[in-house]
Amino acid sequence: MKEELSSSDRRIDDICRITWLGAFVNLLLVAVKFAAGIAGLSAAMVADAIHSLSDLATDAIVIIFVKLSNKPADSDHDYGHGKYETFATLIIGTLLAIVGIGMMWGGGEKILDILSGTMIPTPGWTAFAAGIASIVAKETIFQYTMHAARRTHSNTLAANAWHHRSDALSSVGTCAGIGGAIIIGNDWVILDPLAAVVVSVIVTVSALKIMRTAVNELLEKSLPENIERDILDIVAEDTILQNVHHLRTRAIGSIYTIDMHVRMPGDMTLSEAHRHTILLEQRLRQAYGKGTIINIHIEPLKVNGVYPE
Repeated sequence: MKEELSSSDRRIDDICRITWLGAFVNLLLVAVKFAAGIAGLSAAMVADAIHSLSDLATDAIVIIFVKLSNKPADSDHDYGHGKYETFATLIIGTLLAIVGIGMMWGGGEKILDILSGTMIPTPGWTAFAAGIASIVAKETIFQYTMHAARRTHSNTLAANAWHHRSDALSSVGTCAGIGGAIIIGNDWVILDPLAAVVVSVIVTVSALKIMRTAVNELLEKSLPENIERDILDIVAEDTILQNVHHLRTRAIGSIYTIDMHVRMPGDMTLSEAHRHTILLEQRLRQAYGKGTIINIHIEPLKVNGVYPE
């Protein structure tokens, strides 16, 4: 039990460490983007800075909620507190959607102003340079965070990683808009707020995907079909275990819950049947983690469609 707890603590430490690193990068980018957006007269860069500011909020959410999810099971939470991670993922997606819609509204207003004859300043190369720096920094932190998410099996960290990736992609659109406005000239200054709208679409789509994943888990959606097939393959490694049925699966944060019925020869002793069940649980936990929750109901094999007496 101590080994399992220490392993869980190491997982939380890994998640928090990579999240703190991402928060430091986000803090630098917020300062650089706001300064460059104001100095470079770029609405798209200011919108990008707001996006990076939202990343700081999600970093805080990740750190707080993964620590809560690590609390052990108690009398009120028999299956532990893993859903805190799922809830954090939903919050991240919701905040991202709000930011995306706000950016879309602001960019759309500026486009309408330009179309109605209002002139806005042409963005400068300072804003363009800040966008390039953001692309490099955010793509790097995305790769680092996603690697940690796979290592720790954390959907929340993966969602935060995609938050970083959406920031990098939005900066690509921002740079395209700023560069086009600068190179082509004042007649095409609309490219800058247009890029802000493109940014908002990317952000909003990313948010909806994150929210869908979290909602599915909160609604007890089964594990993906490929994982359920793998579970059946693991059961089939023991030829004594037959006719697997009533397989039910779900995720509780980073932990899988697996319920199933299996049949064994009716003349097998209880001790022997228990041994096969324990070995199956060990194989499943080796595949999906020590914290995997497994419930196996044992039935005798039917003879001519009925249970032997």
